[in-house]
Amino acid sequence: MPVAKKKTTKKVAKKKPVKKAAPKKKVVKKVVAKKKPVKKAAPKKAAPKKKVVKAKRKPNPAFMKPLTPSAELGAVVGTKPLPRTEVVKKLWVYIKKHDLQDAKNRRNINADDKLKKVFGGKKQVNMFEMTKLVSKHLK
Repeated sequence: MPVAKKKTTKKVAKKKPVKKAAPKKKVVKKVVAKKKPVKKAAPKKAAPKKKVVKAKRKPNPAFMKPLTPSAELGAVVGTKPLPRTEVVKKLWVYIKKHDLQDAKNRRNINADDKLKKVFGGKKQVNMFEMTKLVSKHLK
């Protein structure tokens, strides 16, 4: 038996009436009497800003004070009195010249016979510990 198809009808929603916008109000401009122009004082110009020159950094005098190295340290950096900064520089020159930096960890210094005396008999010293140990040999 053939089944008859039902007709489907779409329901259309009723349109609501659109409200009209309220009529615009007229804007009334007030007439103002013109005032006489008042002379104003000339605007003062701002004083030009002074350029602030940064003073060059002055080295700490404590670092620049010449210190006499001990006999053990003197064998590496010389026996003349030197500022602490110069002593450390000369130590690094000695370390690089004799290839005493550790190959794997570059922060460590492998001491040779001269440096062992300065480092208190240690074979290997950290570079930060080195300055601490060297300061014991300066007066």
